[in-house]
Amino acid sequence: MISHDWKASSGVPVATPSELAASAPVSWRHRTGSLRLDERPLIMGILNVTPDSFSDGGRYSDPDRAVAHGLAMAEDGADILDVGGESTRPGAEETDAAEELRRVIPVVQALRKRTETPISVDTRKAEVARQAIEAGAVIVNDVSACAHDPAMADVVVKYGVGLVLMHMRGDPRTMQDAPEYSDVVRETTNELLERANGLLAKGVERERLALDPGIGFGKTLDHNLDLLARLSALVATGYPVAAGVSRKSWIGAITGRATGERLAGSLAAAVHCFAQGARVLRVHDVRETRDAIAVAVALKRTSHGLA
Repeated sequence: MISHDWKASSGVPVATPSELAASAPVSWRHRTGSLRLDERPLIMGILNVTPDSFSDGGRYSDPDRAVAHGLAMAEDGADILDVGGESTRPGAEETDAAEELRRVIPVVQALRKRTETPISVDTRKAEVARQAIEAGAVIVNDVSACAHDPAMADVVVKYGVGLVLMHMRGDPRTMQDAPEYSDVVRETTNELLERANGLLAKGVERERLALDPGIGFGKTLDHNLDLLARLSALVATGYPVAAGVSRKSWIGAITGRATGERLAGSLAAAVHCFAQGARVLRVHDVRETRDAIAVAVALKRTSHGLA
């Protein structure tokens, strides 16, 4: 890990490519094994089993359709299937645990029986995480960075799952109410490190943690662009960085495209995140992202060979 004093520094440190390569983790541990991070970024396929998600709300709320879509993403090359039963789009109200469990558990159980692709559960509730893990999930993706439910840390420690800590201020209902930062990169990095350090103190193993800057979660367009332009600052912490940019509203703000027409913008953003050092890409369009990243990886290897 690169040693930076994030709070004392007058500016966000910029790591050199060689420093980033030296600090980059080679694997990410989850409940039943580990995933390689040094060959190419992992593709985490988004499987929303909700009636109201921003991109595909309702399309996969039927369990059979959800499972079929998950299997299709696995066939297309997803490294992880991320199952979520609560919409966290801006303005969304919280879903109660019973309803979230009703949506998520049958899908996780069915996928576990039919694919070897690791399953992640996208939840901020400890009880949902616990039951999803017992049903077969090996990773927890928590948009609150374990701040919403204090019991989440205990679940992660008990079951030894992988954990994505995402940055968000407020909650989905309020997060877009005039978010303010003096330096969004520094503050996001510091707040994620504080959450990570708190979890380490509770017994979560460092090798199981990944950090997500929370693009679109309590950020304006300029905040999102600044975070993405300087994503390497978060990478320099030495934790695997996960990035969720697929189809988001900031892409629509730039391109003028509706949610379902943002593939090109999403691919451009995914390739940029890879170039900045992100090692997990959370996406809707698995096959297309795999192709784009395959080209980017080949070009990067070739350019390094010629250097």
